Amino acid sequence: MLVGRDTEFAELQTYVEQARLGRSSVVVLRGEAGIGKSALLDELAAANPDVRTVRAACVKSENAIPFAALHMLVHPLRAGIGGLPAPQANALRAVLGTAEAGGHNDDGRAASDRFLVGLALLTLLSDVAEERPLLCVIDDAHWLDQSSAEALLFAVRRLRAEPIALVFGVREGDAPEFPADGLPELTLSPLAAEAAAALLDRRKASLTPEQRETLIADARGNPLALLELPANADAEPSSRFLRLKSAFAERIRALPAATQTALAVVASDDTSRASVVLAAISELGNSPSDLAPAEKADIIFVRDDRVEFRHPLLRAAAYYAAPITTRTDSHRALASAHQALGDHCHYAWHLAAAATKPDDHVATVLAEAAQPRGKLQHNAATSQMLERAAELTIDTRQRAERFTLSAQSAASAGQFERAERLAEQAADYAQDPLQLADIAIVRASVLDDQDQPKLAHRLLSDAAVTVAPLDGEFAGHLLFRAARSAANAGDLDVLARIAERAIDMHLPNSGAVTALASAFNSQHTFVASESEDPLATLVNMLDGCGETTELLEIGWWQLLRGRFHDAHDLAQMVESRARGDSAAGMLAAALPLLARTQLILGQLDDAQASAEEAATISRDIGARRHGLYVSNVLGHIAAIRGDVEACIRNTEEPLSRNIAPGNMHALGARSLLDLGLGRYENAFTTLQTMMSGAGRQGAIASLPDLIEAAMRLGDNTSAIEALEWFDAWALRLNQPWAESAALRCRALTAADSAAGVYYAQSVRLHTSPGPPFEYARTNLLYGEWLRRQRQTTEARVYLRRAADTFARMRANPWQERANAELRAAGGRIESQPGDDKTSTLTPQERQVVRLAATGLSNRDIAGQLFLSPRTVGYHLYKAYPKLGVTSRGELATVPELG
Repeated sequence: MLVGRDTEFAELQTYVEQARLGRSSVVVLRGEAGIGKSALLDELAAANPDVRTVRAACVKSENAIPFAALHMLVHPLRAGIGGLPAPQANALRAVLGTAEAGGHNDDGRAASDRFLVGLALLTLLSDVAEERPLLCVIDDAHWLDQSSAEALLFAVRRLRAEPIALVFGVREGDAPEFPADGLPELTLSPLAAEAAAALLDRRKASLTPEQRETLIADARGNPLALLELPANADAEPSSRFLRLKSAFAERIRALPAATQTALAVVASDDTSRASVVLAAISELGNSPSDLAPAEKADIIFVRDDRVEFRHPLLRAAAYYAAPITTRTDSHRALASAHQALGDHCHYAWHLAAAATKPDDHVATVLAEAAQPRGKLQHNAATSQMLERAAELTIDTRQRAERFTLSAQSAASAGQFERAERLAEQAADYAQDPLQLADIAIVRASVLDDQDQPKLAHRLLSDAAVTVAPLDGEFAGHLLFRAARSAANAGDLDVLARIAERAIDMHLPNSGAVTALASAFNSQHTFVASESEDPLATLVNMLDGCGETTELLEIGWWQLLRGRFHDAHDLAQMVESRARGDSAAGMLAAALPLLARTQLILGQLDDAQASAEEAATISRDIGARRHGLYVSNVLGHIAAIRGDVEACIRNTEEPLSRNIAPGNMHALGARSLLDLGLGRYENAFTTLQTMMSGAGRQGAIASLPDLIEAAMRLGDNTSAIEALEWFDAWALRLNQPWAESAALRCRALTAADSAAGVYYAQSVRLHTSPGPPFEYARTNLLYGEWLRRQRQTTEARVYLRRAADTFARMRANPWQERANAELRAAGGRIESQPGDDKTSTLTPQERQVVRLAATGLSNRDIAGQLFLSPRTVGYHLYKAYPKLGVTSRGELATVPELG
């Protein structure tokens, strides 16, 4: 038993007990080197023989090898990979280096996609845990390679109802920070004096009282230091860790030379697989038996076809104590061993690790491993491999290209500081303006994501001017991107100049740039001077293109055009494609558009489910912009339903960024909240702030709210000024619902003699499909006007219609207002269509039951929602009583799921 660790062991044991009960748990075990993390985890595994334990030990020398740690964790579980869905199975096979054809899925997307690997890991762990509870241990997780860290954290944040306990062991003090945001933590403190003395007694060393006292003082409660530091009272105490490492190095140097070489091979390999390291040892002309002295000295041990060091510091000592030539020879031998197994990724990495100077052959091998079938994969693993390939490349032009590709992948993976550094390195070797323009695109994408669109559009505009004489089409592409950045920054003057520049330079796509400028200009100005629809030009340009990015681009433009159903259908198409491919990045991009269209079309529960899922995925993959966008959707839903706290919380960060249209949408949500609660002065003040700023992109949607708030306060001037802008915009949209909304606003500002005509026309126009919430508001205002005119019988028709719609949407403050007006008109508050059966479900339960109602299995649903099959079953179990059903087959009888 461990000394002095009863409390910490008991806490860790609770996580194992939770796993036995079918509840997942994860904890980060922190502490300095030698404090006893590994020993405590060994004890935990030994005390629970009925629980299966899998471990991975990370090392500094291998944290640049993509999926190195995951390889160790998954290898003992590889028998279960065949039972995974094909895309997930291919992903893990690629990680293990056993996939055919480079590990590609049918659509050509690399199986090593970091989020697909995370989903595959989640499913595999869940499957394995069905047999018996599972304990996963990641030792020295601070040295996790980026790809493994992303996949592991993606998986653990989705553990819910699986019998799995997962522990990350993290060293503090002299190690990198581990990204454990939101995960429970347990920190190991130094041993108390009594425990330290008891542990030292176990050493049974012949120590004088003075040596004993010195050793206890120098160790400062560190168990490994107590057991391993030399008890030399004359030694300078200095740092106990330096002395500890020195002690380990001395133990290794005391072994035969052949054993030291064999240990260098073991320390150089991240897989710890006996078959690999033994083959590499033989490749160097040594014998596998050379490891025996190290095993006898308790430096290494063999377990489950794995050769592992007893402690991570021993591994580090074995590696760094070896001469550089021995290390390079070890990597070269390991490259040969992995090549024989068909593991191209590890073969390439070890070949690169053995290179001591630029080598085009090694660089090409590494670049090809990073881009199977020549297709660039935008993830951290690809970026790391291409960076190393660039460093080894002799030709400066090709070196610049590889650094640029590495920067692109880093930016797409959310590693923005690293992407900027790589872009700078690429620029150092760029040979012409075209290469520099490629680098400018990477830098601009980073600037855009970091909310610096002004810098982005300047960079792209300058690059376009430079490359125009060489490649007009490329220059046009750069200017279009510059125009988009200028639009996002609200720089309308700059946007107009960019459009003029595109025309003056006679670029092929100057029409697209001018159309974009015109479209955004109409979003900002109070009077639209053009009647044509510039966004139609952009939609027609991309119409028929099946690429995901273009489909979403068209979807957003259709949203701006007021074609909500078209935008919704495109978003749903991309969402379905993303779920079928288990493509988290694509899903994170599609869900914000889907959530916004669902909100507009009155599907508030669906919109909330989409937005919350988007927020979770965006957080996990580092897509901050998508997460901020759906925060506003959630804020808007809260505003409609009168949830003050949720509205303020969800709009806080978008407001703090002060970037349009995010800040406009946030202000719009808050003003709608105030309007619904009858706080007209607050709403008017907020809306005036929106309209008075230079960047008003996204403000048009709130003009009806401004008009109503102004009229409630008797400010006809402000209302009429806003109505002129909204009228012009509605005319350009040429949509029945938009004209209906404009007529409603006109009725608010008109004299009583004309108001009734406008209201009646507005109601008739809105019979076409349009935003239900706006339709209900029109009915409410018309009913209020009719009651004031003492036409109570007719008023009750419109007020009841409004109340029913608000009730279905759970727009509580608006429903209460409609009910109050209905009572005042002499109407009874009849049983209104309240919450449907699905309204009591959580957003995730709602998604699960909708998919289950279509006949999908738990496994299929798990793949689409990035959950484990067991968690899907858990959500169904919780949802059945809420829906009044007892089985999956009865879901088809729930009307709301039809």
